[in-house]
Amino acid sequence: MIRKILCISIFALILQTSSVYAGSTNEELKSSSAKDTAGECFEGFSRAMFKFNHALDGAIFEPVAKGYRALPSGLRKGTGNAVDNLRSLLTLSNNLLQGDLRGAGNTAARFAINTTVGILGIFDPAAKLGFEEKGKEDFGQTLGVWGSGSGCYFVLPILGPTTTRDAIGLVANTFIDPVYQITHNTEISNGVIGNSSYSEHNYYYYRSTGAVDFRAKNIESFNSLEENSIDLYASVKSLYLQNRNKKIINSVSTTETQDDSDWEEIDTN
Repeated sequence: MIRKILCISIFALILQTSSVYAGSTNEELKSSSAKDTAGECFEGFSRAMFKFNHALDGAIFEPVAKGYRALPSGLRKGTGNAVDNLRSLLTLSNNLLQGDLRGAGNTAARFAINTTVGILGIFDPAAKLGFEEKGKEDFGQTLGVWGSGSGCYFVLPILGPTTTRDAIGLVANTFIDPVYQITHNTEISNGVIGNSSYSEHNYYYYRSTGAVDFRAKNIESFNSLEENSIDLYASVKSLYLQNRNKKIINSVSTTETQDDSDWEEIDTN
């Protein structure tokens, strides 16, 4: 019942967005994305959650990330590659929703090659064959490509900074992420498929590993930001919003370059 309500709510938002931006050109959408600034909502709550998350990071996540960094580099790289390979299925879903057929083809080819030749994504032979990763996509970015504004900016416990649009996207990702759907909808038939609870645990192991891998790769960047920021909360907010808007603008640019007569490699610069 809850899933149905969420689906209806998201569908209603999409319809509203479509009606507001109907007839808009890609140039108009890029311009609106570039100017899009999320309003500060619940700043007192957000700053309290930011302080909580920062303390939690220092107590748990950073030490775990440093321990992960102590592992052999080859093991870390292979783990990161495997996680990214699974994550690419969510990117593929959003490529299609954004109408980015070229991106979808590239993502699908990467997944197929790396899952087979690359041994479940541990290695990345697809890049050597010309299928380089073009960037990760999620439903928050898809909503932005469709014309939805950021809405309010706020900070969630543990999950960190987000906006109204990205929070809706976070929920929607569970419906369009094949990995989530496979692990949460496993049916047991005479013990052939297996235990659904175990499958659900695998999904959260995969997401947690991805988070640790990301944190480990950015220890120095996070420390530098903390040391050089007068107001760390404001700095993180600014970087987050700039990064999200940049990704949406790039997605719009990618989509608009495609037509039936032009299938050359996209210039990602």
